[in-house]
Amino acid sequence: MSEIEIHASAFDSPVAQALIRAALADLGQRYGGSGDETPVDAAEFVPPHGVFLVAHLDGEPVGCGGWRSHDDDTAELKRMYTAPAARGRGVARAVLAAVERSARDHGRKRIILECGDRQPEAIAMYTSAGYESIPNFGFYADEPGCLSFGRVL
Repeated sequence: MSEIEIHASAFDSPVAQALIRAALADLGQRYGGSGDETPVDAAEFVPPHGVFLVAHLDGEPVGCGGWRSHDDDTAELKRMYTAPAARGRGVARAVLAAVERSARDHGRKRIILECGDRQPEAIAMYTSAGYESIPNFGFYADEPGCLSFGRVL
């Protein structure tokens, strides 16, 4: 079994941007359009207000995720993605755990996220990791199919 390595990366780095483009393409196939129109600024993922992480498997970038400040106590999970060839190998869970650890280390007490109802594998992972349904928030809060989750860190 290969070891998953996770490292902080600038949100606007070429490696992170390639993974984000793949994530948005995946969302575009599920929902249409560009996949996600949520305003995101690379500066939001600079410590201590956020972090972006990239996962590598056998030296190849295969996944990503990050958090940005929602408020002083709450982190918002953004841009979680695992490349199709690496799915089922624990990459997403490892990235999620690393994102949660980073947010906690930066003083956040809670983490929240929004996703859509056409992402059953993500919903299953989040709920099995202890996330519970919360009132919708964010860019897509009023859109049909928007689901929001949160958990205490």
